[in-house]
Amino acid sequence: MEDKLTGIKLLLLDVDGVLTDGRITYDNQGNELKSFDVKDGHGLKLLQRAGIEVGIITGRQSDLVARRAAELGIDILYQGALRKLDPYLEILQHTGLRDEQVAYVGDDLVDLPLLRRVGFSATVCDAHPEVLPVVDYVTRLPGGRGAVREICDLLIRGTGRWEQVTDRYFVDE
Repeated sequence: MEDKLTGIKLLLLDVDGVLTDGRITYDNQGNELKSFDVKDGHGLKLLQRAGIEVGIITGRQSDLVARRAAELGIDILYQGALRKLDPYLEILQHTGLRDEQVAYVGDDLVDLPLLRRVGFSATVCDAHPEVLPVVDYVTRLPGGRGAVREICDLLIRGTGRWEQVTDRYFVDE
């Protein structure tokens, strides 16, 4: 698995079940609510600091996802993607990247085409059972509860940039 990590330049993520715990809550006014884990967000910022770009491909459309992506500086955002392979191919065309330079995290059947294609595939421990045997890595933590941070740390270490990215946290002041 380690040899698959060294050349990763882009991490693509699903949202519901990966960046969130998969639950969708509506309030009495019909507003949609989602919860995002702060640890996942920090991991994504560390990953960007390591020179790995981050993108989102999700089947649902949500203003909350657009807001979270903006907060994290994620410019690659595809919502309402029922066939995730289409935006993926567009991303490859725009970035000039090859499959082996892309990592993808998904948790359900709709994610299988990408999980089978990318250079490094991962899923959360509470993913659909059909997804688990297809991927390179299964997280210890569930979706929306630190799983993305776990993958970010793995990618940063796998590309050999851990010390470069985290040195500032280990310096005595």
